[in-house]
Order: sequence, then C-alpha cells, then structure tokens
Amino acid sequence: MSQLTVYGVAQSRAARTLWMCRELGLEFDHQPIHFTDPKLHSDDYRDINPNSRIPSIRDGDFSLWESMAINLYLAKKHGGELCPRSLQEEALALQWSFWVMTEVEKPLLNVLLQRATFPAGSAEEKYFRERVPKDPGVEAANIQALERPLSALDSELGGRSWLVDDRFTVADLNVASVLAWARRAQLDLGPWPHLSGWLDRCLARPAAAAAKRPQ
Repeated sequence: MSQLTVYGVAQSRAARTLWMCRELGLEFDHQPIHFTDPKLHSDDYRDINPNSRIPSIRDGDFSLWESMAINLYLAKKHGGELCPRSLQEEALALQWSFWVMTEVEKPLLNVLLQRATFPAGSAEEKYFRERVPKDPGVEAANIQALERPLSALDSELGGRSWLVDDRFTVADLNVASVLAWARRAQLDLGPWPHLSGWLDRCLARPAAAAAKRPQ
C-alpha cells in the first residue's frame, strides 16, 4: 500500500493533485470522494481536512489540504524538473500559485458554472442548481473581471514558453490546472494568444490526460 493517499474525484480541484502525482511518477492510493459525499463530514475525514473539502492528501502521518499547497509540497519533496532550483524560482512558483487563486479562479469558476450542463438528476445537477442560478449578467461580469489577469499572464508569456526559467515546473502546472476551466467553459482565449498556446502545451502533457482517468 502506498504511503501517499489522494482524496477527491478527478472532476474537482483534486485533478490538480492527481496531475502532479502523475508528472512525478508517484505511486499513490486514490480515494475518489465526491464533493457531495457525506463522508466529507465524517470525523475520520475531518481528521485529515477540518474544512470537509477536497482535495486533501495523507502522506504517511502527515496530512495536507489546499491544492496549491499540496502541489508545492509534492514538487519540493520529490524534486526533479518540476521543483524550484533556487530561492528565486521558489518565490516565483509561490507568486504564480497565489496569483491564480486570488485573481483567476473565482471569476473563471463562475463563468464555467454559468455555462456548464450536468446530466438531469445527477448529484452535480442538484448541487449546482440549488447554489448557482443561471444569470447572463453574472457570466458577463466575470468574463470582464478576467480580462486584466489574463492580459497580465499573456504579457508574461510573450517570448517565452514557461513561467519559470525554460522548463515546465510546478508554477505552470498550478496555473494551468486552473486555466483548464477556460477550455471546459469554451471561453474565447483568442485575445490572449501567448496564454492560449502555453495552456495547450501544458494540457497536452501525458500526465494531464492521465489525471482525468481513474487510478
């Protein structure tokens, strides 16, 4: 049995951690707990994540939650090309991970949920119908809110392939794992060609595709 356990279905923020595990070639146990599952509120799971959310990991006796923190931890623990090689690279990985969560994730998720459809009668359909009423005004406002951060990222990627140095790192993975929602939402990225090309390179990696499949 693997020392590392990842909690959360691939159709959630846990996809970010599953992608990281695949990139690193780790052996791990996957517990595909759904975000609607009552198990999230059990005492056993709250011992791992007191917020009753996914993803979380247990690595031996160590538990950790929050997808960006998990990925930074795994990259640093296991090393390799994804890991920052200097204090400056680590600072940039932190910068971009914080940035995508504070500037991009919320408005992009709002756009995705406004555009998403779920099978009638499914747990997802019931969950989001009750929490996210369809409103064209909400969609438009959140698309507008994305313009400045997406322009900033596009400018950063002009003339370079990756966010840190000249290789794919945890910074790219963390940011791309959020921006992947833009593809799911069919958001037009035409105004940001550097961003769009970079995102395609990230999502074309075999580990990104493997993360969507059951363990």
